[in-house]
Amino acid sequence: MKRFAQAGLLVLCGLGLLQASLLTDGYLRYVKEGMRPLLIVSGAVLVVLGAVEAWSAWRARARDAGDHGPGGRVHDGREHAGDGPGGHAHAPDGHDHSGVPRVAWLLFLPALSLLFYAPPALGSYTAAREAPKAVAVVDEDGFDPLPATSPLPITLTDFTQRVQQDAEQAIKGRTVRMTGFVTPAGDGREGWYLTRILLSCCAADAQSVKVRVYGVHAPKADAWVTVTGTWHAEGALGTSSAAVALDALGVETVERPTNGYTDALPIGS
Repeated sequence: MKRFAQAGLLVLCGLGLLQASLLTDGYLRYVKEGMRPLLIVSGAVLVVLGAVEAWSAWRARARDAGDHGPGGRVHDGREHAGDGPGGHAHAPDGHDHSGVPRVAWLLFLPALSLLFYAPPALGSYTAAREAPKAVAVVDEDGFDPLPATSPLPITLTDFTQRVQQDAEQAIKGRTVRMTGFVTPAGDGREGWYLTRILLSCCAADAQSVKVRVYGVHAPKADAWVTVTGTWHAEGALGTSSAAVALDALGVETVERPTNGYTDALPIGS
């Protein structure tokens, strides 16, 4: 690929990173929030490298233009290395290698997409094709007392831990509120899943945490909702046999949070 094209590719990639991480929150579709400083630095470095490469290519072209005389030969009388008929560079095998395969120009497509197209966030398609994330086991100190607030704002992870690990069964009879996006169950049974996708580092290692919802019709897939309800009594509460599920009392559609790749408390809590 020509040096000016290489420089342009570097600059485009750098500008795309800077736009996603510095000017917008688009980077949150790819990585965790803590990666933002590294993305900003990477984008700046790519822009600088592209500018340096373009300057170097311009200087080389200007120098070559001053060194060569008519017919592609230098002023000191020496023939320019590799010159063939018409002034085109040829390799010893007689083939012209001054160009590049056309497919190389396709590298500009992902670079341009960083600037002009933000891919959709991971959602129900991803969550429906993987097993739920295993929640951590609570340490021996046990659970803190639940506040008396009703309905109780709670994350999907905390709800799962309370249902399957809390021997005190503090969640029993409590009305809770949780926010996530809708994932169809797809198993022929009643209900659907309230879901959150979590990232360890980037979108490539995404895992989901899910709570089954009963009692209300499933909203549109990928819609963000806040669900109010009580534990769906199935299995022994406080043990691994307990169903991680809700009997819904109400469902409210909400806006997707800025950073949807976290298991946060319900919006507005």
